[in-house]
Amino acid sequence: MKKKILPVVATMFILYLASFTYYQALGNKLDQEYKNIQNQVKAEEVRIKGIDDKNIKVKDSKDTVPESTSVEYPNMQLHAIGAALMDADSGRVLYEKKGNEPLPMASTTKIMTCIIALEKGNLEDVVTVSKYASTMPDVQLRINEGEQYILKDLLYSLMLESHNDVAVAIAEHIGGSVQGFAKMMNDKAKEIGCKNTHFVTPNGLDADGHYTTAVELSKIASYAIKNEQFIKITNESIWNFSEVKTGRKFAVSNKDRFLYIFDGAIGVKTGFTGKAGYCFVGAVKRNNKTLVSAVLGSGWPPNKNLKWSDTTKLMNYGLDNFEYKNIFEGTEDFQSIMVENGLESITDTYVEGNLELLLGKNDKVDYTYTMPEVVKAPIYRGSTVGYIDIWVNGEVYKQFPIRVSKTVAERDFNYCLDQIIKIFKLK
Repeated sequence: MKKKILPVVATMFILYLASFTYYQALGNKLDQEYKNIQNQVKAEEVRIKGIDDKNIKVKDSKDTVPESTSVEYPNMQLHAIGAALMDADSGRVLYEKKGNEPLPMASTTKIMTCIIALEKGNLEDVVTVSKYASTMPDVQLRINEGEQYILKDLLYSLMLESHNDVAVAIAEHIGGSVQGFAKMMNDKAKEIGCKNTHFVTPNGLDADGHYTTAVELSKIASYAIKNEQFIKITNESIWNFSEVKTGRKFAVSNKDRFLYIFDGAIGVKTGFTGKAGYCFVGAVKRNNKTLVSAVLGSGWPPNKNLKWSDTTKLMNYGLDNFEYKNIFEGTEDFQSIMVENGLESITDTYVEGNLELLLGKNDKVDYTYTMPEVVKAPIYRGSTVGYIDIWVNGEVYKQFPIRVSKTVAERDFNYCLDQIIKIFKLK
């Protein structure tokens, strides 16, 4: 019996070696042929289908990286020391004047105070006033130690009339102390993406180490206005409320004049201290555009109206000079990629996603991709093998993954053995 089996096993082994060698050689030949094709393709610019109506060409970023482009902003003759205009939807800076210079920001600080209270507190919470909170300087609601107020009412007082005593009462309620609340403010700033912002107080009174930049303040406001309750509070004209225990009545009115002088205005917050000067963060929603601006140090007394004119110039610039453009649209047929040791030598790739961006006439958009020439089998449909980078003015704005269109199995021992069995029909 053994004498009959051994020749069969030996024959199968020989056939396996021959078959494996054959398929390996065939695969290597196909790999080399595809590599020759790939080298020819690399010599030319590769075009992505569906990007813009101009069929913008895309270069391999290993060979070409777009040069950084300095944006020339118009001279608006702003009075502000620092200013910025931001597309609130994308977070892209459309204009800046010393926009990254750390500056004091006065009561625009209360934007952060309000958004943290909305996210971490309960609007129906009862807030008890401490002695420390009651001693804050003007502007005050003149709350007294031991009094109690509903948190929602205090947020209207905070944002409509910028009361400093109320800011501390809120901070102590939410954070346990002013210091604890300041940590929450700084943690939130980092989460939003601020690197040159540091909070010390919840009301913005002058303090060492309390600063931000016009760009980062715009970023904070862009985040805040996405909260519906924040918008509701900051757009209210008048709010009436009472102290919980005694029923002492209050009425606060909105001091944001910009809401009434600019069509489409949706906020946000004024500010002033002797160190910071007049400050204002504005927001406008018009023609499907949402813009946020910040002006810091926009004059000192008696020039309290310069912040309005500065903000108006910024908003008009954004509305008049920027339009939405569809700058990227994915494709089901991007580029083939070689597969090493696969049952197929090549597979196709695709790119998902689209990008519409608010752009001005001087903004420069480039596209590059990074993708290896060869991937190893097995490779599965949907696997990421590279990225397309969208560059705006020489900086990467967004990435889109390049994915494999279909699965390619590995040409391994089991595959070769299976082919032998099929050829000789051995069971």
